[in-house]
Amino acid sequence: MRSPIAKEGFIIIIPLAFLAAVFYSFSHYWATGLFEGLFLFCCWFFRDPERSIPQEPKVIVSPADGKVVEIVKESDLLLPNNNYIRVSIFLNVFNVHVNRIPIAGKIEAKRYNKGKFLNAANHKASLDNEQNTILLNNGSVKILVKQIAGLIARRIVCYAKEGDDYQLGQRFGLIRFGSRTDIFVPEGTELKVKKDDIVSGGSSIIGYLK
Repeated sequence: MRSPIAKEGFIIIIPLAFLAAVFYSFSHYWATGLFEGLFLFCCWFFRDPERSIPQEPKVIVSPADGKVVEIVKESDLLLPNNNYIRVSIFLNVFNVHVNRIPIAGKIEAKRYNKGKFLNAANHKASLDNEQNTILLNNGSVKILVKQIAGLIARRIVCYAKEGDDYQLGQRFGLIRFGSRTDIFVPEGTELKVKKDDIVSGGSSIIGYLK
């Protein structure tokens, strides 16, 4: 049975539980309450719920939970041409931070760039912030996903490696404590989201490939 908490959370959760127990044993109840509160918050923050994955033909699912903050024409050096649309999703500290694969396919390329830690809601974050990028190829089209660190987030986790095959909606990474995820889809994609929409990773439909 899969843990309801992402494995990356245990490195923080276990020490917090230990400290709460130690302070409780010495009757330091204010400190116990503090660490219990942090323990509960981190358990909730690193939650990793199961999702109902759409199985419709040519569907593109959201790679992250959050709010759609920008939809613009944009490309990237890893993409084959400039005919792409970027959909940016902002994750606050209350969102699930596990990232999911938007289309089934092979990881054709992976790239990590050091950068700044601007507010992830800022449009400049897509270019300037620390980020990890994967390029997916399903044999017909290529889609790019960027995990972008934010003002608080300083730890990007990506399990995917070049050459790996992934299924639709499969988990591929996580960003700690507030962040942004960008997905680049080909022009002509039938988008099903608009700015300010709230989406859920792996279950909300971003659009349909033409």
